[in-house]
Amino acid sequence: MSCLHKRPKRTNSEELAFQEQVKKVAQENGKRLGLEGDADLQFLLIGGELVKIRSSSWKKNRVFKLQEDCKTLWHESHKMFKKNHTFSIDDIDSVRTGRQSEGLNKYTDPSVEEQCFSIIFKGRKRNLDLMAANGEEAKQWVRGLNKIISNMRNLNRQQKSEHWLINCMRKADKNDDNKMTLKELKHFLRQINIEVDDTYAEEIFKTCDESNSGSLEGSEIKHFYDLLTQREEIDVIYGNYAQTEGQMSARDLLSFLLNEQREQVSMEDALKMIEKYEMDEMAKQRKHMTKDGFLMYLHQEEGSILKPAHRNVYQDMSQPLNHYYISSSHNTYLMEDQLKGPSSTEAYIKALMKSCRCVELDCWDGANGEPVIYHGYTLTSKVLFKDVIKAIKEYAFKTSDYPVILSLENHCTVDQQKVMAHHLISILGEALVTKPLGKTMPTHFPSPEELKGKFLIKGKRLNKLDVVFTGNSTIEEDTVSEEDEAADCKENEQKSKPKKSKIKLAKELSDIIIYCKSVHFNGFEHAKDNQAFYEMSSFKESKAFNLADTSATAYMHHNMDKLSRIYPAGSRTDSSNYNPVPMWNVGCQIVALNFQTPSKEMHLNQGRFLPNGFCGYILKPEFQRSLSSQFDPNTLTKGPWLKRKVFHVMVISAQQLPKLNKDKHKSIVDPLVRVEIHGVPADNASKETHYIENNGFNPMWNERFQFNIQVPELAMVQFVVEDYDSTTQNDFIGQYCLPLTSVQNGYRHVPLLTKRGDVICSAGLFVHLMLLDVQ
Repeated sequence: MSCLHKRPKRTNSEELAFQEQVKKVAQENGKRLGLEGDADLQFLLIGGELVKIRSSSWKKNRVFKLQEDCKTLWHESHKMFKKNHTFSIDDIDSVRTGRQSEGLNKYTDPSVEEQCFSIIFKGRKRNLDLMAANGEEAKQWVRGLNKIISNMRNLNRQQKSEHWLINCMRKADKNDDNKMTLKELKHFLRQINIEVDDTYAEEIFKTCDESNSGSLEGSEIKHFYDLLTQREEIDVIYGNYAQTEGQMSARDLLSFLLNEQREQVSMEDALKMIEKYEMDEMAKQRKHMTKDGFLMYLHQEEGSILKPAHRNVYQDMSQPLNHYYISSSHNTYLMEDQLKGPSSTEAYIKALMKSCRCVELDCWDGANGEPVIYHGYTLTSKVLFKDVIKAIKEYAFKTSDYPVILSLENHCTVDQQKVMAHHLISILGEALVTKPLGKTMPTHFPSPEELKGKFLIKGKRLNKLDVVFTGNSTIEEDTVSEEDEAADCKENEQKSKPKKSKIKLAKELSDIIIYCKSVHFNGFEHAKDNQAFYEMSSFKESKAFNLADTSATAYMHHNMDKLSRIYPAGSRTDSSNYNPVPMWNVGCQIVALNFQTPSKEMHLNQGRFLPNGFCGYILKPEFQRSLSSQFDPNTLTKGPWLKRKVFHVMVISAQQLPKLNKDKHKSIVDPLVRVEIHGVPADNASKETHYIENNGFNPMWNERFQFNIQVPELAMVQFVVEDYDSTTQNDFIGQYCLPLTSVQNGYRHVPLLTKRGDVICSAGLFVHLMLLDVQ
């Protein structure tokens, strides 16, 4: 007996009707994305043949086609059990024109540049390197995909949610007859992560099946959809304020905005919001807001937890560079672990596209006189230094204009150091800072604003910076002590502590180290008396944590005129991370983390740099910049840092949490929410809700928590959603983290991010927040 069930073959008339229906569905979805009648969308829906490239010998023709849901790309596969293969547009990070991926660069000829493009996925999924028949077709594929990606990202939460639900309904309609039987309805409910007992499913079904035909169609499906998406908690809030003929008048809305949302708004603002969000023309004319308009507002940026003003650069960017926390990566070239994982230019691109502003390059002698980057003394693969610099130049300022620091760990011989200097100068060109700004010897750092679009090199220098102005440097090359991290790396390798190595340094490389000269740390007093502002030290995590525990105020003062870089212990061979918060608490700027590792620590890093336009720079609080400050995060005394507040959090509900085990037909999540505060030790806290059985679609908790906050300017709040498991560790569903100073009061929607930091399209939390001064 065959175990593969084939769908019965359609007759010609059935096939025509089916194709017509598919066309109609595609039109509806195109319209929903704002791409109705768009030529590039039509091109993708028709699809076509592309060459898929994996190596110089593996180049295969494959048909690619956009599905009618306008969010899934299908391509044929010649694997035994995988005739068809699909992936969601949501999984795409970016689409790149030309031979910009490592694969296309390596396996194709420069003559086919215009025919090539790459689909780069979020997470660790392998890039898709493709070649079209000609340049025009390649452009159309890239244009079409980018339009869909961009328009899907611009849909608000409500629209994403509708798009997702409607397409889930379509998938549940197994026989494509545009009707829904009770069996299909149950399958659909499981797909959207909601376990409904048979009686309830039959009840909804009967309520909606007004025609008593045994299946739902047309307006009955719409009725079913409305019943399903009803938000009881929104009904209650709206009902409390809709005091004018069952609707919210402009005055009612103003009352809600002032009392619940604690926003500083006027009647004029309330009227503008009705104009902006109300969809019912009759209500709009009467200056009323219906429940649908109210829900639309709550799903927009204005209704989000993050203050809208903080989505853009809002801080003063004209302070010296060392007055900012700087988003920083450790061993940026690695895609996985520190022992045998691949090194790649792709890892630099991914970090830079996440607004990382300090990347690390471990440089070693390579073949044919060309330096390479890899993790020395290990089996990690090697990548050419010049290829990395080209990739950095291309992607450094795509998400942020503010300066990028290249932290060099130099193990090369003098000859290859000269090659490194040549590549840096010739590839980075005018963007490379090769002398101090201004005509006189500086006494402090320039600002991120002054350094926009510039690269700074961090490394060893043969002499003081003053020689740039006195011109009495005749040294050609000399020996300098090895970088601290390089010595630590060797120490891990050799077990016994080796003598600190000396390396020969080429003048050409030394001369382009301007504002970030690496020096060994010999104590805060020594640094104060002997170090210039541009001389900076790197601290291994254990050393840095010890200093933060025992000499917090001295560490903070050190960071007021110098830069500090912290890096993970060499023993973290799995690329795990340390907690960055205690380092920020003492004002350390370059707190380098393994960006390639999805982890709690990276979630905190993403949260710290989320506001200020996600530009990779966050201005430190005034008390970490003022010379008179005696702030110590471990022992809180009176001072400008002490601004006691009470943070009230009510976790109300969640919407459309993703299924964790998509292959297991009956697996439904049992969600709980944990609210965590990360900041000075006195503020650290964590509280969680009870778990709700078998409902990831619209679980409701209505649980209240209260947190006492001492130093709000250093506090972050994190919402973690997990799937409860009584026998093993809970499974991670999603999280969101942001500084407490960027939180909006009132009823707010909280987006959820995956472990790797990507937005989960239709999922989110609904909360009520109130941050109040302690009387």
